Amino acid sequence: MNLLKRIRRGHTSDTIFAFVALLFGLSIVVIMGGIIFQLWLQSSVARSEFGWSFLWSAAYRPGENEYGALTFIYGTLVTAFLAILLAGPVGVGIAAYLVEIAPDRVNRILGFVVELLAAIPSIVYGLWGFFVLAPFLRDYVVPVIQASPLGWLPIFGGTFFGPTVFTASIVLAVMILPTVAAVSRDVIRAVPQDQREGMLALGATRWEMFRQAVLPYAGSGVLGAIILGLGRAAGETMAVTFIIGNSPRLFDSLFDQGATLASIIAGQFPEAGGILLSVLIELGLVLFIITILINISARLIVSLISRSPRGGIRA
Repeated sequence: MNLLKRIRRGHTSDTIFAFVALLFGLSIVVIMGGIIFQLWLQSSVARSEFGWSFLWSAAYRPGENEYGALTFIYGTLVTAFLAILLAGPVGVGIAAYLVEIAPDRVNRILGFVVELLAAIPSIVYGLWGFFVLAPFLRDYVVPVIQASPLGWLPIFGGTFFGPTVFTASIVLAVMILPTVAAVSRDVIRAVPQDQREGMLALGATRWEMFRQAVLPYAGSGVLGAIILGLGRAAGETMAVTFIIGNSPRLFDSLFDQGATLASIIAGQFPEAGGILLSVLIELGLVLFIITILINISARLIVSLISRSPRGGIRA
């Protein structure tokens, strides 16, 4: 009511502006609700057929009318978390170099390259991963890993095929690296210069200054950048479809083939019909919920860190 009173007292242009802005704001809620409603409606056949057991069933045999989402949830989470483990430290390191060390000319060039990587279509990353990265890993990286003490670990066992979970995770790490680096760079750059100068004036080294003055202040924003990259990795489609193998099974080695929610939907949707179509739509609903949960978790974690005594910039 207070808003309506303020609008009535204002000019006509203010009233129109407030109404249009309100419509734009509500459109986000409408779009989100419409997506969830349609996914829920279109997956009703699969839900009525398999119920909640669909989420923890690892069976996926279309010929025998057996469907479950656990295999693809597992593949999605493993590849996404492995990608963020690889891209997170590298992205934050790139951001630290650009803000704290690089000269202005180098900063502009590398900053442009980072933003350019984010603009590359995912299909190009998939082709690069299939024709360039996979042969390189097979010939030079995997033999070294298997000959080292790491080769005794089950996650590095078995025979390496080009399209594998390992290859897909590395490609995802390269894809989300620009997101982590760009957001982290902006957050670190926003740290007040007084923080840095105070530490340096006390005799701290540049590393001590960054670790004790910059990172604690920018911690929540950096964490938000990392989880934002995690959300993108979980939802990536075309690149993963090319290089993960799309094998619906619970793998125990990173050198095995696997599948994610997005890759199985992209691979089977063009020819799907009947119960399979409803199953794929329900898999899309599961993926949508996972990405929402990741983003909600990110906001909660960032909020908790921001409220702590050493909290930093909000993401």
